Amino acid sequence: MPAPAPTLAPPVSFDNTQIAFAAKSDAQLRKTYGLFAAMNNNGLVKTGSGLMQAALKWRLPGTKFLVKHSIFEQFCGGETIAECRPVVAALGRYGIGTILDYSVEGEGNDASYDRTRDELLATIDEAHRSTHIPFSVFKVTGVASAAILEKIQAGQALSAAEQAAHTRAVARVEALCARAHRYGIRLFVDAEESWFQHTIDALADEMMAKYNREQAIVWNTYQLYRHDRLEALQAARDAAARAGYYAGAKLVRGAYMEKEARVARQRGYPTPINPSKQATDDLYDEALRYCVQHVNRVSFCAGTHNEASSLLLTQLMHEAGLAPGDSRVWFAQLYGMSDNLSYNLAHAGYHVAKYLPYGPVEAVMPYLLRRANENTAIAGQSSREFLLVQRELRRRRGR
Repeated sequence: MPAPAPTLAPPVSFDNTQIAFAAKSDAQLRKTYGLFAAMNNNGLVKTGSGLMQAALKWRLPGTKFLVKHSIFEQFCGGETIAECRPVVAALGRYGIGTILDYSVEGEGNDASYDRTRDELLATIDEAHRSTHIPFSVFKVTGVASAAILEKIQAGQALSAAEQAAHTRAVARVEALCARAHRYGIRLFVDAEESWFQHTIDALADEMMAKYNREQAIVWNTYQLYRHDRLEALQAARDAAARAGYYAGAKLVRGAYMEKEARVARQRGYPTPINPSKQATDDLYDEALRYCVQHVNRVSFCAGTHNEASSLLLTQLMHEAGLAPGDSRVWFAQLYGMSDNLSYNLAHAGYHVAKYLPYGPVEAVMPYLLRRANENTAIAGQSSREFLLVQRELRRRRGR
């Protein structure tokens, strides 16, 4: 007897620009069009990035205003949590949650780590007060020394001072997880560089074992451009099953590819990165299948701008009998990018959240420049955004 044909998910079209840009006025859409047109020019991005950094450094009159009302406005929510609230509310009106992402890079000392911890606690408190903020997020290196994390992973002994510093760092992480658990707010632990990621994994696993007894509160992040990350995810799920708690997983492709390759060459070890983009795409999709198969133990978020993977997940959910609104499955994209995914998924009833970076303009510039370079570096990303906005403007003119 022939096998039954696979059941497809209810159709979700990522080409529906009317839904994708419903939140933008004609003027806002034209502004977005101009920004992505500029970002579609590699030379302009490289030259403009340097000029913006220099102008902000020298505090040239009008520079901060120009940056804040162009690239900052496109990709960030504001300079403070309070400034982000109108954006949070606007996303919420379309069924899209917000992940407040404090995007200020620390200074590498205890005072800086404590300030970051306090700001992160404030994001959890804000999530507790809001119906539109389902997650908080943090990088361990925002509250801990990367050098000490690396020494721990390498099996090197810590000095008494380093051990004391690490104890304080773990206490900061514990404070964040405890606050998130108290309020029932999901908390992403961001992935970082491979030479101390295993230390982060161990810390995340420890926090999951403590705080994920009733539901997945702490969620670790897995960068699937690394060939060993599905194995790490499987190990986390197995540990959770054995000990009777729930694992939380955010699946991303990755953010440090060039740096990872460069450091591997410098240190003389094989690169941890997959040999091709196709291998990364295949591993990412395999991880999606694994999570759907084990959704009773693993809550997960597909953090991706990839349309094929997003569509695959809707199909996998449907085939597994999971409703679009299943609280264990989320999609996430960066604010200012891939609105065709976010708004169309939310319109179809799926759980979606946008990463919303915030912080002082000058301090968030490194993040903004990465976004601009990412849009030019990812094959077709800026062109895709540009063409979708262009199509919607033409549709509106023809109404």
